[in-house]
Amino acid sequence: MRLGVLDVGSNTIHLLVVDAHPGARPQPAHSHKVQLRLAELLDERGAVSPHGVERLVSAIAGAVQAAEDKGCEDVLPFATSAVREAPNADEVLARVKEETGIELPVLSGEDEARLTFLAVRRWFGWSAGKLLVLDIGGGSLEIAFGMDEDPDAAVSLPLGAGRLTSAWLPGDPADPADVRALRRHVRAQIARTVGEFSRFGAPDHVVATSKTFKQLARIAGAAREADGLYVQRELTRKSLEEWVPRLTAMTTTERAALPGVSEGRAAQLLAGALVAEATMDLFGVDELEICPWALREGVILRRLDHLP
Repeated sequence: MRLGVLDVGSNTIHLLVVDAHPGARPQPAHSHKVQLRLAELLDERGAVSPHGVERLVSAIAGAVQAAEDKGCEDVLPFATSAVREAPNADEVLARVKEETGIELPVLSGEDEARLTFLAVRRWFGWSAGKLLVLDIGGGSLEIAFGMDEDPDAAVSLPLGAGRLTSAWLPGDPADPADVRALRRHVRAQIARTVGEFSRFGAPDHVVATSKTFKQLARIAGAAREADGLYVQRELTRKSLEEWVPRLTAMTTTERAALPGVSEGRAAQLLAGALVAEATMDLFGVDELEICPWALREGVILRRLDHLP
């Protein structure tokens, strides 16, 4: 069957169309993206602004049309932290349903972590042993750990690259004092969760997903996206520690010129690097591997698991 997964994230509205059936690897057939950066369209209360709602509805309507054009039998929509935490979330969801016909479920942060973990487990298989999975989105950081397909521990922290950039790093280039303040904030938040995971012992394999980690790995020397899904890509803490001061000194335009860094994400790269570095340091991770599958694939796999 042909399925569409509609991910309403803090950075992007992304429709991924796949050909899938139980027991087989989902085959990507089409990708439709709109760089909405919803996290930047919030008012001082964190509510989605009227302009943001208009753009959100328009982007979802375009994605629904693309799914229809590509022959999707079903669309699996979901929203993440930017909608989840907005005080006017109910109004936004009602507007989306009224104008597009889409019932947009909102995933909890823990659900995001668990579904991402499922995708990573299926990608690497049982031989990977105990997995520690890290995912930096636009609005939140997800961490999950376990041996099975459902993790033993899963948390979500409000440490997304887009959220932190808007709240903590107004300068371009960033003010070093702001960077130090953000570094302290990020590390204090992550340190609170370490004990919850350490009781399960050390992981056998540490894996990261998300555009932020992929771009950090690329600037540190990992293979290009064009080289294919199956090329192993790694990121070391040592390389991150070398890149953070360099990213701090750069403007957004200069970061956008780095290999693999998109113009739309360049402003967020420094905040993402601070979160990645802190997570690897506090969890004692020297090296991790990048997984091409993440939340969207987890949603697809869970749906296929429940087909009759």
